[in-house]
Amino acid sequence: MSSEQVDVLFAISDTGGGHRSAAVALSAALDQVSNGTLTWAIDDILRLTDLPIVRGAPEYYDTLSTRWLRLYDLTFQLTNATRTVDLLSRLVFMSARRNLIRVLEQRRPRLLVSTHPLVNRLVVWARRARRMPCRVITCVTDLVSLHASWGYSGVDLVLVPTDEAFDLMQRRGMPPTQMRRTGFPVHPKFLDYTTDQATTRRQLGLSAERFTILITAGGVGSGRLSELVQAIEHACPEHQLLVVTGKNRAVYAELRARPQTTRSQIYGFVDNMEALMSASDMVVTKAGPGTLMEALVMRKPVAVTEAVGMQERGNIDFVLNYELGLFCPTVERIVGAVQELQDAQRYNATVARLADAVPRDGSTAIAQIMLEQLALVDSHTSTPPRSRRIFNFPRIARRMTKGRNR
Repeated sequence: MSSEQVDVLFAISDTGGGHRSAAVALSAALDQVSNGTLTWAIDDILRLTDLPIVRGAPEYYDTLSTRWLRLYDLTFQLTNATRTVDLLSRLVFMSARRNLIRVLEQRRPRLLVSTHPLVNRLVVWARRARRMPCRVITCVTDLVSLHASWGYSGVDLVLVPTDEAFDLMQRRGMPPTQMRRTGFPVHPKFLDYTTDQATTRRQLGLSAERFTILITAGGVGSGRLSELVQAIEHACPEHQLLVVTGKNRAVYAELRARPQTTRSQIYGFVDNMEALMSASDMVVTKAGPGTLMEALVMRKPVAVTEAVGMQERGNIDFVLNYELGLFCPTVERIVGAVQELQDAQRYNATVARLADAVPRDGSTAIAQIMLEQLALVDSHTSTPPRSRRIFNFPRIARRMTKGRNR
């Protein structure tokens, strides 16, 4: 970690790709609204605790979410209570107090933005330990099924992406005045991408005429991705597939090792998802909020295959309740959804429903709030503190005479 001082510190953990992606999206939006005048950094707070188990959280998450999903869900259930989260967080803070305070002392941020539920308490307690003037806001990166760790009233402000998230946090005790609905922090490049589909396909070396399906399983590349790809290739040989395997090198190697057709492109971890989505007619993805919201921002019909972890299950209901796409837990259902959307009238009607489905400028809205929070810090630090008397003689006198008057 660099010791460079910054205006804004994004506090994350790389458990999955979504939390860092949210921080990257917000930093890009902050650059836009501030004309690049503010400095920022992204730090993995759990790694920087340097505690043997806690610092390995990203690797544990990758394993649990791909191989031991039942154990992951059990852990989610057992810890999904405010008191439990408070206790566990307190144990971590007591063990890693010096390291956590060192992060803040080196960075000296004016604003802390947490995009991960497990770091909210840690950064607030570190701030309190040194009485730092920075403000702390939480940017919630789950849509519906929020873990109890997201809710912590010790932060200055909580930004939520949906009405469902707002209502759940309020029921758990978060004051409504301490929350704002902003939309999801999708990277501004998705909103700003204006190249038309035909041109994008030519730039990617794709056929301009074929129905194109983007298939992804998130940054970790979890799920039955290889099986799904081969089934769709077999059922829809005339279609064009763009397959993003993320960090799953095994699936990437397996798909690349097959005899390649001219209509399937296999990618690993990519940084041009906005172009791939623009080139696509529909997106097949798991219920992770990041890719799901990116597709909806670009007005692409989605077929949701599965929820990886209990925190994603509510996202399926979110898609279905607002008629934003289809839930396709089997290959047969996905093939049916593809055939359904090939009908031009049905496809256009689906795209029309997506026109105002979700806010497209969530990152920009959050960046504006970040500027407001920075202004509050500046106004507080620029106001000279009121002088305080070392001794309050009237109060001392009252205490001294209290017993005598009885």
